[in-house]
Amino acid sequence: MTLLAADIGGTKTRLTLAEKTANGISFGRTQVYDSGAHPNFHSIARLFLGEERPNAACFAVAGPITLEAEGEACGVTNLPWHLDSRVLSKELGIKRVKLINDFQAVGYGIEHLADSDMLTLQAGQALQHGVRAVIGAGTGLGQCVLVWTGNVYDVISTEGGHADFAPTSDLEFELMKWLQRQHGHVSIERVASGTGIASIYKFLCERWPQLLSTGLKNAISDSGDVAATLATWPEADPLARQTLALFAKVYGAQAGNLALTVLPRGGVYIAGGIAAKNIGLMQGGAFMDAFRNKGRMSQLMDTFPVRIITHPHVGLHGAMYLAARL
Repeated sequence: MTLLAADIGGTKTRLTLAEKTANGISFGRTQVYDSGAHPNFHSIARLFLGEERPNAACFAVAGPITLEAEGEACGVTNLPWHLDSRVLSKELGIKRVKLINDFQAVGYGIEHLADSDMLTLQAGQALQHGVRAVIGAGTGLGQCVLVWTGNVYDVISTEGGHADFAPTSDLEFELMKWLQRQHGHVSIERVASGTGIASIYKFLCERWPQLLSTGLKNAISDSGDVAATLATWPEADPLARQTLALFAKVYGAQAGNLALTVLPRGGVYIAGGIAAKNIGLMQGGAFMDAFRNKGRMSQLMDTFPVRIITHPHVGLHGAMYLAARL
């Protein structure tokens, strides 16, 4: 049986084919596309498949899924794309097509990770079959929760990244007011994400213009990617250092908020490209200090295992394993 899976994000879209046999799933051809360079997902899928027609497909989408009578529909949060499982099934010639949230896919993928696919920030006290929480900053901020059903984990999607940003310092209150003037409502995703890093940097440049480095400014202009440039820029630059430290603090605080909400005694998993590509930043102390800094609940926070997912395609694999169930 031939299977198709896709991980559809605001920046990149990844597709892969696999064969399901009695011995398991054998992954095959994989391709990565620039999402913004295509008018819709349909065109990417047709380009990738050519003449191939898989038996089933599961597409992980960065956006809220709407359940309908005979399938699912979804708009991509950071792209003007709309996907409908029934339309995709017809246009691509695939009998069974399922849409799931991209962080649901990460949740399903966790079950198939090896220890070498993760890095531990806090050992905690793991409880077998305990609730698990997943949070991940990339283009946006995704969150999901895993609950044991007796045989497997069921993955509950959320849009928690769009909850309110909760400042915890004078500087963060200034940042929130600065963001309110631009956006009105300020979600946590406005800060704890790749675009959030760019916003923090711009805010700090306006607050402390005397610290602005011409070299860093030119490097950002040349690359066009604030977050990626700051991640590789020397720590001696005060604005680069302050930007990343503030991002890590806000990110860690939100991970802690999620943990308090669902009590993940099975562990907190940090997904998304930013953490995996910036291990030093995540291990620097600001993230975990903010995670644990919950007043009377600080001792409770010490009990939750916290791990960074380093596997680059956990969501894509999660979608594939769900496709196999179809």
